[in-house]
Amino acid sequence: MHINLPEKRYYSIGEVAKAFQVKPSLLRFWEKEFKEIQPKKKDGGTRKYTPENVQTIQFIYHLVKEKGMTLQGAKNQLQRKATDAPKEALLVKLEKIKASLEQLKENL
Repeated sequence: MHINLPEKRYYSIGEVAKAFQVKPSLLRFWEKEFKEIQPKKKDGGTRKYTPENVQTIQFIYHLVKEKGMTLQGAKNQLQRKATDAPKEALLVKLEKIKASLEQLKENL
């Protein structure tokens, strides 16, 4: 599912629910089930979702609604993704360093 949200710093629960075509109650439920979704809350309890929260919700939506995974299965996938992400970021950095070194070697 492709979500269509404008680039903003924060989104309301209504905006996020509309983008995913779900009820706000589902987002509140997922917030309790998945520690990875922790929107900022104003004094009155109004939730403000960050773009990172929205990306996490999109991943959960894909796993649960589109692939039909259980909540536990989605939690396991999120944990796996969290442990793999630093490794992937490190590989990207190392590849950039390697390319820079090869460029220096060619210039010698």
